[in-house]
Amino acid sequence: MSYRLDEKQRVSVSSLPADERYEHFLQKITGWEELWGLSDQDGCVMLSTDDGEECIPVWPHPDYATEWATDEWAECEPFKIDLKAWLERWLPGMAEDGFLVAVFPAGDGEGVIVEPGELEQSILEG
Repeated sequence: MSYRLDEKQRVSVSSLPADERYEHFLQKITGWEELWGLSDQDGCVMLSTDDGEECIPVWPHPDYATEWATDEWAECEPFKIDLKAWLERWLPGMAEDGFLVAVFPAGDGEGVIVEPGELEQSILEG
């Protein structure tokens, strides 16, 4: 079960600059040992950067993921990823497949885009 998030907190954190949302993400996922992605009937949501690189967006709470799931992603649902599984399976698999991670994109569409190994290092140093 994720931490309690009220509307005021959700709006406040969502409006932070991308780098501050990244730090918030690290704090929450290491404290609660979970993070959230989005999926639909075809699987996990993937995004493309302006450079054409594929990335997987993730959030520290399901409400942030739900808030972001609009337009073409309106049918998507948040799914929980255990932090241990994220570190042991997801990040190595993403690195092997050449995917990046979009950490905590918000209403502006912006998130911090990082290599899986860089995110792993930030989590382990957290």
